[in-house]
Amino acid sequence: MMSKAGKKSSSSNSMYEAPLGYKIEDVRPAGGIKKFQSAAYSNMEMSLADCWGSAPASPIGFEGYEKRLEITFSDAPVFADPCGRGLRALSRQQIDSFLDLARCTIVSQLLNKQFDSYVLSESSLFVYSHKVVIKTCGTTKLLLSIPRILELAAELSLPLLSAKYSRGTFIFPGAQPAPHRSFSEEVSVLNGFFGGLKSGGNAYVMGDAFRPKKMWHVYYATEEPEQPMVTLEMCMTGLDAGKAAVFFKNSANGGCSSAKEMTKVSGISAIIPEMEICDFDFDPCGYSMNGVCGPAASTIHVTPEEGFSYASYEAMNFNPGSLVYSDLIERVLSCFRPSDFSVAVTIFGGHGFAKSWAGGAEAGSSYVLEDVVEQELPGGGLLMYQSFSAVAPGAVSPRSTLDDGWSSDGMEAAAQGEDTCIWGVEKKVAVKGVAAA
Repeated sequence: MMSKAGKKSSSSNSMYEAPLGYKIEDVRPAGGIKKFQSAAYSNMEMSLADCWGSAPASPIGFEGYEKRLEITFSDAPVFADPCGRGLRALSRQQIDSFLDLARCTIVSQLLNKQFDSYVLSESSLFVYSHKVVIKTCGTTKLLLSIPRILELAAELSLPLLSAKYSRGTFIFPGAQPAPHRSFSEEVSVLNGFFGGLKSGGNAYVMGDAFRPKKMWHVYYATEEPEQPMVTLEMCMTGLDAGKAAVFFKNSANGGCSSAKEMTKVSGISAIIPEMEICDFDFDPCGYSMNGVCGPAASTIHVTPEEGFSYASYEAMNFNPGSLVYSDLIERVLSCFRPSDFSVAVTIFGGHGFAKSWAGGAEAGSSYVLEDVVEQELPGGGLLMYQSFSAVAPGAVSPRSTLDDGWSSDGMEAAAQGEDTCIWGVEKKVAVKGVAAA
C-alpha cells in the first residue's frame, strides 16, 4: 500500500484493512466506502466544547462534499532547520496524531522531491515543507486537527503565515458533527486559532442566495501576502450513471476490478497526463487518487451512488500558462458528466494573467453558467467562484463564456518557459460579487 521515492504501488488488488485499534463503520445502509473510527476517541479530553461527541450518521447517504484546510508557515531559523525540511521532517506517527483527531487515516502514499501526498480513508493530505493541505469528506472533524498541527509546527520553529478553509454546501448538513454543524460554528473555531493574524479572520459565503445548495464557504487569514499560487477546486453532483458505474468494483453495469483500471477507463489519467498517479478503490464502490508533478498536485474523490453521487477535482501549484482553463474543465467533466458543478479558483500573485485564465471559462453547449462571483482576499488574493448546470435535453444553451482577455503582468512573465503543470509553485457574505461586512 505504501509508495516511496515517487514510485507508485498499486492499491487496487486488496481491500484496505482497518489499523490496530480501529473499527470499520459503514455509514450507508446499502454498503459502500468504508469509514474508520478509533475506539480511542471515547477517551479523548473535551478540548473544544462538545466537538468530541460521536458523529451522527446520515440515514440517507454519504456526504461527498469535502472540508478543505490549508495552513502555511514561514521559514524556520536556519539553525533550527539547516536542511530546510520543515513539515516534511514530521514522522508518520506525528502525522497520524493529527489525522486521528480529524477521524481519518492514511491508506496510500506517493512522495517526490517537492512534497508528500497521502490518500486518506476520507480524501487526501499533502505535506510541503511550509504547507499542509487536508481534505476530508463524510462526517470527519477536520478542524479538530488544528491545535495538533500548530503544536507540531511550533516544535519545528515554523512561524504561522496563513490559513484557508473552504467547502461547498453539504448534501446532508444535519449529519455533520461539531464543529461543522454550521459555517458560523466553523468560523468561530477558525478565529480562535487564526483570528490574531494581521488580516484578522475573514469569512465569505459566495453564490446566489436563491440557490442555497450551491454556496461556497471560505475563511481566510494571513500575516502577510503569500507567494504566487493558483488553486482550482471543482465539485460535481448528479454524475452520469454510466460514468459513475466505472467506480463500482466488479459491477455488471460497467464496473472495474481495480483502482488502476478505474483511472484509465474513466479518463482520469488523461486530465493532466504528466501527473504520476497514486489511486485507491473502496469496497464495494468509491475511488480516490492523488497526482504529483514537481510541486504541482491534483486529487480526485468519487462517491458514485445514485441519489447522492459526487466527485471532486483539485489542482494546485500548477503553471496556469501551460493549461487552457476551459480544456482542463472539459477533460474533468468528460470523466463524470455531472448534472451540476462548480469551480472555485483561488489566486495569489499576478492577478492579470491568472484572472483572465480563470475567467475564460466556456462549458460548451451542455452547460449553462448560473452564477459567477469574484472576491478579493486579504494580502492581494482573489477568489473566483462559478457554478454551472446541465442543459435539459433538447434545450439550447447560451454560450457561457466569461471575460477571455489576457493581460500582461508578473505572473504571465513568471509562467513563460516553465515546464508543463509546474509553476514556481469578520464574517462577510458575497452574493453576486457583493461583499457585506
